[in-house]
Amino acid sequence: MKIFQCDNCGQLLFFENTHCGSCGSQLGYLWRQNMLSAVIENDGALEAVASPQARYKFCANHEHNACNWLVPESSEDPYCRACELNRTIPDLDEPAKVEAWQKLERAKHRLVYSLLRLQLPVKSRFKEHETGLWFDFLANVEGEDPIMTGHDGGLITMNIAEADDVQREATRKNMREPYRTLIGHFRHEVGHYYWDQLVASKPEELERFRILFGDETRDYGEALQDHYDNGAPENWPETFVSAYATMHPWEDWAETWAHYLHIVDTLETAYAFGMSLDAPLKPPASVAMIADFDPYEQPDFEPIMNACLPITFAVNSLNRSMGQPDLYPFVLPPAVFEKLRYVHQLVQP
Repeated sequence: MKIFQCDNCGQLLFFENTHCGSCGSQLGYLWRQNMLSAVIENDGALEAVASPQARYKFCANHEHNACNWLVPESSEDPYCRACELNRTIPDLDEPAKVEAWQKLERAKHRLVYSLLRLQLPVKSRFKEHETGLWFDFLANVEGEDPIMTGHDGGLITMNIAEADDVQREATRKNMREPYRTLIGHFRHEVGHYYWDQLVASKPEELERFRILFGDETRDYGEALQDHYDNGAPENWPETFVSAYATMHPWEDWAETWAHYLHIVDTLETAYAFGMSLDAPLKPPASVAMIADFDPYEQPDFEPIMNACLPITFAVNSLNRSMGQPDLYPFVLPPAVFEKLRYVHQLVQP
């Protein structure tokens, strides 16, 4: 994520901010310019300081404190590029569900930010009826089977219970996962969608995919049952990014895709802050990197790979200094780097 600043007073801002904490300016995000801009109400519309030649309105979900993106005033669509992807949202008459949805939207908007930065197709299923993407945010109903988070033919379903930090942490421990976050869910599930878009319909890509990830024609139901019955192979860390990735080539792909987005967005943040590392260590140990490139615009995977390990070690060390779990509790063996390289090559424009 890039650094945002208030263009009225220069205060540092977070992507989700709706007002500047210093000068109080109202803020709106312009996705085409990738700017979080101060906005001024003028004659029933909004004028953005970062784009004074145009007039805007807030996304309709702004009134629910679920979105801070701007839409051109002339647009007939009340929703922004992120919110137009929603098919189902929770009951807004229930405050607890609204709060859960707001948390989910913050994570989803960060996902869409990355997809747009990578110039991937981000089309609502309402507009692209065959190949579009949409989201259902659903709650469990007493007496019925729990809602399963997952992807099916362009529809990503999220159980809003995942927005409950206590419940999500309990699930993480129960499933013996090192990591479980809302942004992680979104990045994983959208990976399934882009497998359909970028790989499944292209024979030459399927061949390359199978060399790295395996034969995806293996029965998914049987693979899932085998995974839950027997767990991951003991040597899985040698070739997979997570134990869950061993379940089926589709899940290996989705896990790898999610980690690619983790890495690229984290490195963009490091780049935005001008971070560099050069610890005085004895050879062969080395923790050195310079975040002097934008990973979203980097055609070569080598700089990304070379920056990944040093910054991971550094931020994990910072977290441990605060008594917190590792920020990135994963080890990336050479086989996983090759899978990540494949994803990087695939998303290049």
